[in-house]
Amino acid sequence: MAGKDASGVAPRLGRIRVPNTVFVVTLPLVLGLLAASTLWVSPADAQSAAPGSSTSRFAAGPQPAAATSTGQQPQVTAVVNGEQISRQALADESRRRYGQEVLESMVNKQIILQACQTRGVAISQQDVEAEINNVASKFGLSVDRWLTLLETERDVDPQDYRRDIIWPTLALRRLASKETVVTQEEFAAAFESEYGPKVKASIIVVTDRAKAERLLKLAKSAPDGFGQLAKEHSEDKATASAYGVIPPIRKHLGDPNIEQVAFRLEEGEISSIVQVANQYFILKCDKQIDRTYISSEQLPDIKRQLYDRIRDHKMRTESATLFKQLQSQAQVVNVLNDANLQRQYPGVAALVNGRAITELQLSEECIVRHGKEVLEGEINRKLLLQELRRRKKSVEEQDIDYEVARAADAYNFLRPDGSPDVDAWLKKITEGDTTTIELYVRDAVWPSVALKKLVDSKVQVTDEDMQNGFLSNFGERAKVLVIVLGNHRQAQEVWDMARNNPTDQFFGQLASQYSIEPASRSNFGEVPPIRRHSGQPVLEKEAFSLKTGELSGIVAVADKYVIMRCLGRTKPVVKEFDAVKDELFKDIQEKKLRIAMAKEFDRLKETAQIDNFLTGTSQAGTRLGARTASPASYVQPAAPRAGSIKR
Repeated sequence: MAGKDASGVAPRLGRIRVPNTVFVVTLPLVLGLLAASTLWVSPADAQSAAPGSSTSRFAAGPQPAAATSTGQQPQVTAVVNGEQISRQALADESRRRYGQEVLESMVNKQIILQACQTRGVAISQQDVEAEINNVASKFGLSVDRWLTLLETERDVDPQDYRRDIIWPTLALRRLASKETVVTQEEFAAAFESEYGPKVKASIIVVTDRAKAERLLKLAKSAPDGFGQLAKEHSEDKATASAYGVIPPIRKHLGDPNIEQVAFRLEEGEISSIVQVANQYFILKCDKQIDRTYISSEQLPDIKRQLYDRIRDHKMRTESATLFKQLQSQAQVVNVLNDANLQRQYPGVAALVNGRAITELQLSEECIVRHGKEVLEGEINRKLLLQELRRRKKSVEEQDIDYEVARAADAYNFLRPDGSPDVDAWLKKITEGDTTTIELYVRDAVWPSVALKKLVDSKVQVTDEDMQNGFLSNFGERAKVLVIVLGNHRQAQEVWDMARNNPTDQFFGQLASQYSIEPASRSNFGEVPPIRRHSGQPVLEKEAFSLKTGELSGIVAVADKYVIMRCLGRTKPVVKEFDAVKDELFKDIQEKKLRIAMAKEFDRLKETAQIDNFLTGTSQAGTRLGARTASPASYVQPAAPRAGSIKR
C-alpha cells in the first residue's frame, strides 16, 4: 500500500503506510516463503454455515481459528484505563480494513476444499507434519528451528503456516496429479543447464535495427572497446552499467536463439545481430567455460536433488494451472459489498458453489489474521479519545480538512495559484485501491489532529529557533571529505597517514580503502556539506573550526570515529531573513509539533493501564484516577468523522 501521512508522526492506528511515521503497518510476509503458495490458504469449515450443509472435517486438515464457535471466544479483547474494546468492535475494525482481502482467501479455501471432497482427496495431519519436516530439511534446519525462524523473521504463526501454506500446497499437488513423473529428457536438460558448458559473455541490447548495425560495425572494428560501447549505447540499464557483462549463458534456460549463437562463438569473437521479439542483441564471447566435472561419488546426490527440483517445479506448475481452472469453474457470489445481495442473503459474506461463508466467519478470520495489529491501533485510538475527553477537547470536521490540506501542501500537491490541491492528494493516496479516504482519515489524519490538539499550546517557536533554523537551512556549510572508522586504534593509524600526506587525493584514497560508511567510501570521502544545528554538535563544531586544507582531529560520534579534511565553505544563496521567515516558521513549528506529539503519545502509553487479552499482555501503568468500574458500563465510541472531504 502506498498511503501517505498527514503529519509525519502519529500513533499506529491502522493499515495506512506512510514515509517517516511511527504508525506504519506492515503485513506479514507469508507469501513467497514457498513458490507454491502465492495465494493459497487452508480449507475452512465455511460450508457448515450453509443451511443443511455438512460439518464434516473430511480433508480439512488443521482447522482455522475462524471455525471455532464464537461463544467460546472472550467477548472483551482489551481494557484501556477501565474502558473495554469488545470483540465485536475489533471484528468490525479488522473487517473494515482487511475484509475483502481475507474473504478472497476464504473463497480460495472453499474452492480447494470442495475440490478435495469431490475427488476424494484427504490431507492428514501427518501429511502436513511430514511436509514441514521435508521443507525444513531442505534448509538444513530442524522443524522447531524452521518454525521459529518463520515466526521471528516473517511473523508467520506455526499454525497459520500449517493451514494457510502447507495444507493447500499438498492439497493442490494431489488434486493436480497423483504422480508427477520426471522424464529422462527433462533430467538431461536440467543436468546440462546446471553442470554443462557455459559461455561468459557481454551484450549490447537496442530496439532499433539501424542502431544495432552501426554498433556492430564499431564493435567489430575495435573489439576491446565492446564494454564501453555497451555502457554508452546499450538500452538495457542493468547490463549497460556493468559494461555489458552478463551472468554466464547456460543451455535450456533462456532464449534458444541467443544460446545457439553464444555457444558457436570463439573466445573474443563478436556475433552478428540476434533479434528476439522487438530487441536486437550483439554478443561478445569472453570465454567458453567447460562443463563441471562430477565424480561418481557425487552423482547420486546430484541426481536426487535435480529430480526433486524438477518434480517440485512441475507440481507447482500443475497446481497453479489446476487452481486457475477451479477458480474459473467455481460459481462465486461476493455478497460483502453489495447492498442488494446483503438483503437477499442476510449474514452471508460470500457464496461458493452455493455454500455460504458467513459474515461471522469472515470477522473471526480477520481477527485471526490481523486482530493483533488492529487491536493495537484501537488501543491507541482509545488512549487519544480518553485524553481528549479528559481535557474537554474534540476533533472537528474543519480540523480534519485543514490537516488534509496541510499534508497536500507538505507533499507539494499544489494548484497553479499555490493553494493545496486536496483532490489530487486524495487521488494519490487512494490509487490502486490500496486504501480508502475513510481509512486514510481514520488511521492517519484523525490521530495526527488529535495529538496536535493535545500538544499545540505547548509548542512555541522562539526567536532563537528562527535564527538557528535560518543558519541551518540557508547559512554557509562546511565542505569536507570524511573517513568513518569503527575503532579508535585504526582511526589513529589512518589519521597519521592522512597527516603525513596532506592532499585531497590521498585523503580520498584513504576513505575509499578504510571508511566503513558506504557513501564516503564509494565517493572517495565526499559527503554532503555539513550545516549548523543539524543534530551533531560535536561534529559541527569541529567542521566549522577547520580552514581549507586542514585536517581535523578524531571526532567520536556515538560508537564511530570520524576524520575530516576541510575543502572550504559554501556560499549562502539566501541572505535575507525576511524573505524566508514565514516558510521557516511553518517548518520549525511542524518539526517541534512532531517531537511534542511523539513525547505526548509515549507519555499516554507509559501511564496507561492496558490489558490486552488477544496477546495476553498487561501493564499496570501510572495513570492517576484510572476508572475501575465494571468494563460492561463503558460503550465503544463512534469512529471519528471524515469531515467534509469529498469521496
